[in-house]
Amino acid sequence: MNIIKIRLSAMMFLQFFIWGGWFVTLGTFLANNLHATGSQTGMAFSTQSWGAIIAPFIVGLIADRYFNAERILGFLHLAGAVLMYQLYRAENFDAFYPFVLAYMILYMPTLALVNSVAFRQMNDPAKDFANIRVWGTVGWIAAGLLISYGFSWDSQQAIAAGLLKNTFLMCAMASLILGIFSFTLPETPPAVSRGEKLALRDALGLDALGLLKDRNFALFFLSSVLICIPLAFYYQNANPFLTEIGVENATGKMTIGQISEVLFMLVLPIFLKRFGIKLTLLIGMIAWALRYTLFAFGDADNLAFMLILGIALHGICYDFFFVSGQIYTDSKAGEKFKSSAQGMITLATYGVGMLIGFWVAGQVTENFTEVDGHLWKNIWLFPAAFALAVFVLFTLTFSKEKTSSSEELLPQGAIERG
Repeated sequence: MNIIKIRLSAMMFLQFFIWGGWFVTLGTFLANNLHATGSQTGMAFSTQSWGAIIAPFIVGLIADRYFNAERILGFLHLAGAVLMYQLYRAENFDAFYPFVLAYMILYMPTLALVNSVAFRQMNDPAKDFANIRVWGTVGWIAAGLLISYGFSWDSQQAIAAGLLKNTFLMCAMASLILGIFSFTLPETPPAVSRGEKLALRDALGLDALGLLKDRNFALFFLSSVLICIPLAFYYQNANPFLTEIGVENATGKMTIGQISEVLFMLVLPIFLKRFGIKLTLLIGMIAWALRYTLFAFGDADNLAFMLILGIALHGICYDFFFVSGQIYTDSKAGEKFKSSAQGMITLATYGVGMLIGFWVAGQVTENFTEVDGHLWKNIWLFPAAFALAVFVLFTLTFSKEKTSSSEELLPQGAIERG
């Protein structure tokens, strides 16, 4: 591996170490440290969606037009370090929320920026990108292992002592390091010249709206938005659930999900080629229903294996639906609308879909909250039933078809989350 690839890999490692270092345990921190309600927790998590909605404006209309990608990446992470420190200092939800909102508005555009910096240095992105991007997943895993097995911040005693807030301090330091490091990355000048006209619809991916005239794609698009509701329950509730019922080193154990993502990514091209897009997407959907059923009936003692299996299903849940969905979108778009189509589906899922999902998860969680904890069985059965309903809808309405060149497309549709 040459020096450029090593630097790009380090960039990816830090990028996702930061995200995994605080986002996984956010729900647990809010409930135990700031005594946030289910609705307030949903508000905090939905800042990711607001960031995803605003990101195209920052990247498409500002970064791609006026600044080198590595410089704006550095600036955003330096500003993020300051905001992370403010999250560390926050003593109540009212003080916490403005800073987490500001942070996610700045962080979400960096996901596109690190990809831009990486792609511009590659002669063969389809071959090289996956080998660099995987270090992002390694960074996410490393953060979880460090929290659970290095510092034990997510142990019952540490949570009671308020030590979980140290995750924000750790991520502030990592963000500071990445901010400074970003200015040393290879120069990545604007992709669009200043004199070139760039419409808002281009930045938001709206040119690809014509794809919705295709009945199959419209059904896939709708299902993608709907399945984000069960997805939001995992990101928002999994860590608080595991911690509350007494699972030790919950954050570290949740890294099994990221390891699973990498493993199932390897078999996804083979599966797509042999069985086609419909069956692949359906397996991803039913895996969500199965995972939440396992969570509903598992426990921290004799049935702990059900919880571990539910976490391990993350690779199938995410890869077989969201990554294969990126591949399907690419194959349907054609050369002219490839970028626009990916922008549109990202805006619809991580933006609108997850925004709705976090709100629903917050309302359901609050509805099943008691003085001494939560009725977790009731909470998990809701997304299980919802995912099953989406599965049935998709089964009955989506016509069977195959994607083209799935093996070549996969590396560029690599995991967006760690």
